[in-house]
Amino acid sequence: MTDFNSYFLMNADEVIQYVKSKTGFFDGSNNLKCAEIGDGNLNYVFRVIDEESGKSVIVKQAGDTARISDEFKLSTNRIRIESNVLKLEGELAPGLVPEVYLFDNVMNCCVMEDLSDHTILRTALMEERIFPKLADDLTTFMVNTLLLTSDVVMEHKEKKALVQDYINPELCEISEDLVYSEPFTDHNNRNDLFPANKEWIEQNIYGDDALRFEAAKLKFAFMTNAQALVHGDLHSGSVFVKEDSTKVIDPEFAFYGPMGYDVGNVVANLMFAWSRAYVTKADEKYLSWLEETIRDTVDLFAEKFFASWKRNVTEIMAKEPGFDRWYLDTVLKDTASVTGMEMVRRIAGLAKVKDLTTISDEQQRVKAERLCLTAAKQFILNAANFKTGDEFLRVLKDSALSHNVQ
Repeated sequence: MTDFNSYFLMNADEVIQYVKSKTGFFDGSNNLKCAEIGDGNLNYVFRVIDEESGKSVIVKQAGDTARISDEFKLSTNRIRIESNVLKLEGELAPGLVPEVYLFDNVMNCCVMEDLSDHTILRTALMEERIFPKLADDLTTFMVNTLLLTSDVVMEHKEKKALVQDYINPELCEISEDLVYSEPFTDHNNRNDLFPANKEWIEQNIYGDDALRFEAAKLKFAFMTNAQALVHGDLHSGSVFVKEDSTKVIDPEFAFYGPMGYDVGNVVANLMFAWSRAYVTKADEKYLSWLEETIRDTVDLFAEKFFASWKRNVTEIMAKEPGFDRWYLDTVLKDTASVTGMEMVRRIAGLAKVKDLTTISDEQQRVKAERLCLTAAKQFILNAANFKTGDEFLRVLKDSALSHNVQ
């Protein structure tokens, strides 16, 4: 039996030994079963359950390469970042993240709350399930974790110390490449285009000089704007849901960046769900709920942002009349830009979303991809124009009707 005093990638049997050795969670039970359940691009995720009591935990371990491709060499430090960020987010947004029981910097893993009674949001949306609390929960999470980790609220030296602590160069580089560079240039020849849309994408995305110029500016804003501690990968695969609960997971991409990066990712992934529902002629009640959720994600974020600002602002110059409105407008502009960038990269880049790739009818998928990309270009090229949920949603719906997606 290993003593777990030096790093190696564990298998399921070794994970059982690990939780027995490192935690008292199962009270010495010998009825433990373990399965590898991860389907993400980076890490190894195991579920350990005591079949007698039903108690269970998740063990997440970081390898030194990404599972999506051995080309991505990664520091295992990301699991430290994820563990610490989850603990901080649990303080700032109670009940909206899983509890962390243990972080181990030797084995580069963490043991955390099992959310098996929840469903991954992307899966639930593809099943056309409705979650009335979703927009409320996600906007509370974003306002609390973003505004409260910014210079507007935090003592400045304390905030700068967190910037240093959450430097995350390897994972930021993945975003810089997969979100801000390759979907507009394909310079690494890794993009995976749907054949029926390949020519259209080459003409309308790769061939759009103005779009690529905006993408270049946005890349450098992403790299240099240390505004708040962002989740960094807040898509519908990073949220667990059930009827009365929302839990945000997987903040291994966390770093100090622009607030709009998180908000835009949420909006874009709701738009993927809407696009799938629209082209496949989903139930009208579900489609209407998605539209309401997209609107509320923007509008509730703004409403809660102002309320939190009034309660929590400490920076003296941030109390100048009108500064809160100006500041939020910059966040909403970034939100629109990132909404567009996420929509482009999930279609014209390497990492796809199942919302679109599992549309079985070729013409429906063509239409879904083109309406997303048509909307994305508006969000990127005219980002300052979008300040309300209705304005975001209108672009999506107009793009669906546009001749460019017929």
